[in-house]
Amino acid sequence: MTATGAVWRNWARTETARPIRVERPSSAGAVQRAVRAAAASGLPIKAAGAGHSFTGIAVAIGVLLELDDLSGLVAVDRDRRYATILAGTRLSDVSRLIAGHGLALQNLGDIDRQTIAGAISTGTHGTGIAYPGLAGRVRAVTVVTGDGSLRHISEEDSPELLPAIALGLGALGVIVDITIECVDAFVLRAVETPEPYAETVHAAEARARVSDHFEFYWFPHTDVALTKTNTRLPSTSRRAPLPRVRRWVDDDLMANGLYRAACATGAVVPVMVPPLNRAATRLTGSRRFTDHSHRVFTTPRSVRFAEMEYAVPVGELAAVLDEIRRLIDAEGWRISFPVEVRFAAEDDVWLSTASGRESAYIAVHRYYRDAHEDYFRAVGEIAGRHGGRPHWGKIHYLGAQEIRSLYPRFDEFLAVREQFDPQRLFANPYLDRVLGP
Repeated sequence: MTATGAVWRNWARTETARPIRVERPSSAGAVQRAVRAAAASGLPIKAAGAGHSFTGIAVAIGVLLELDDLSGLVAVDRDRRYATILAGTRLSDVSRLIAGHGLALQNLGDIDRQTIAGAISTGTHGTGIAYPGLAGRVRAVTVVTGDGSLRHISEEDSPELLPAIALGLGALGVIVDITIECVDAFVLRAVETPEPYAETVHAAEARARVSDHFEFYWFPHTDVALTKTNTRLPSTSRRAPLPRVRRWVDDDLMANGLYRAACATGAVVPVMVPPLNRAATRLTGSRRFTDHSHRVFTTPRSVRFAEMEYAVPVGELAAVLDEIRRLIDAEGWRISFPVEVRFAAEDDVWLSTASGRESAYIAVHRYYRDAHEDYFRAVGEIAGRHGGRPHWGKIHYLGAQEIRSLYPRFDEFLAVREQFDPQRLFANPYLDRVLGP
């Protein structure tokens, strides 16, 4: 993916870097040697996952570690439903590997191209008000710290540090492997249907509480919400997956192919965005299917975009959405990408966006060729007035002092950082901004 001296880019093309050196370790020992060598050379070092973060959290200005060779399943404790997974393993591969042991990840977002280490380190989550994000299921982490030491943090060994290391932003070291608590394999019955926007927003919290997994999308300039409700069923339940042709038409041709053309048209002729959005909602029909959980949770995404996402208290959802809608109208912006709404349970992970509270997630997007900053800054200000916490892997503009006010355990996290990386070997400009130097 990246050669020494070449430019590294993230998936969204919002961040680039030209590392001085690139290394591809395939073992814990190789990671330790790379960290010690970087320290001896006075170079910062960062591990990059799949590049699916929209922020500069993985930008390496010194040594870049690519963990593609540090991939695979280490061990499974079937009685406790624990799976230990190497850090560079893609989520899609995690689902495949643990399925052979009758297990599944409890929840997933709609993209599974991230590495497991990148996903927990940035707070990746799915939807479901009874289910936390991936970091909330972490039960152990093996990490190489700033002096090259190998530390294993678990429920039995330094458990007081687990809520910090489970979502560490890459600031505490280079993760080697993760032990995550899984669940017995299950299937999902999916119901996807367009519904009136106002009624959907009004009923969103109630629907989230009576559904296993509820979310919806709203295309600006329309009065339609595209709702998705997934119900968990035993693995022995009869599956009725989408026919291959229907899946190709819906997910590849319509959701990616035609939608890419619509976004490209809107970028050149913004006046076309409202009618194109209305056409998109009309072309998105209802569908019902039942399949293995990971095949329902995730959807292929090939249209590039920039994204901002904030977690707000569930009770603030309607007010925030109303302000965003009025903002778009007042500014006369033509927004081709939908606003996405999801939910998550509270957890006790120190820097989780759902730490200590149930959360509603509001994500806004722009096609990667459209200017996004004015829109994102304005939405961030709205979310901030309602106690919003920005997703660590998605674009935001907050600094350490603003973030400190959002997280009661923020200074405790900084104390752990001081213990694990006093020389700031794992720092970069993004971490300097959000955590302080």
